[in-house]
Amino acid sequence: MSSTATPPPVTRSRKRKGGEGLRIHQAIARKLGIAILNSTYEPGSSLGGEIEASERLGVSRTAYREAIRILIAKGLIESRPKAGTHVLPRRRWNLLDPDILAWMFSEKPDRDFVRDLFELRGIIEPEAAALAAERRHDGHLGLMRQALDGMRVHGLACGEGQAADQDFHSTMLEAAGNDALTSLIGSVGAAVRWTTHFKQSNSPVPRNSLPEHEAVHQAIAAGDPDGARRAMRVLLEHARSDVVDSIA
Repeated sequence: MSSTATPPPVTRSRKRKGGEGLRIHQAIARKLGIAILNSTYEPGSSLGGEIEASERLGVSRTAYREAIRILIAKGLIESRPKAGTHVLPRRRWNLLDPDILAWMFSEKPDRDFVRDLFELRGIIEPEAAALAAERRHDGHLGLMRQALDGMRVHGLACGEGQAADQDFHSTMLEAAGNDALTSLIGSVGAAVRWTTHFKQSNSPVPRNSLPEHEAVHQAIAAGDPDGARRAMRVLLEHARSDVVDSIA
């Protein structure tokens, strides 16, 4: 793509999927971030000078500058005096950043990225479920049951049900009793939220994943590490298939 390619101007009425309003610099960062992720701006390409870019986007230089700081922090770009602002190689991107995950699934995601994401979750979550079966306490089980009830009552097509799904996975990671795993709650939670949102929005008849979540909870409640590991693997494999089938 040309380094001069640019998304349309940002407006202050822009909303996130899910309904949260965005401040103008966040909306700019989102728009530019999506353009980088979908290769409108390819690695190595320039975003142009601050004055030129802010005028193209129809925003103030201050707002544009704040947006650039957000993208730098996420590893998408670098900005150097005289050299300008350029898109970094993909290996430098923080692909587990919750915002980047949201941006990736705001459009049709790359199939290879979906594969990579679920391979990573397949390494992390089954073993976390096994640890949770050994280390969970009643409070964890209660929160997981509450999340399951939320998924059942609200359904996964709405924000409340998707938030309950996210809470289920986050509580399971916390129940594993491992601080390193707990530090992944934000990234795993975002992956759960946006993959669920995508497949619910793009599948004609979305499959109900509640039974697989119930099986994970039952194995953890029973103190069965092997059963919890197997149940989580089944859940993730079905979830991966659902997302892939949803990509037109």
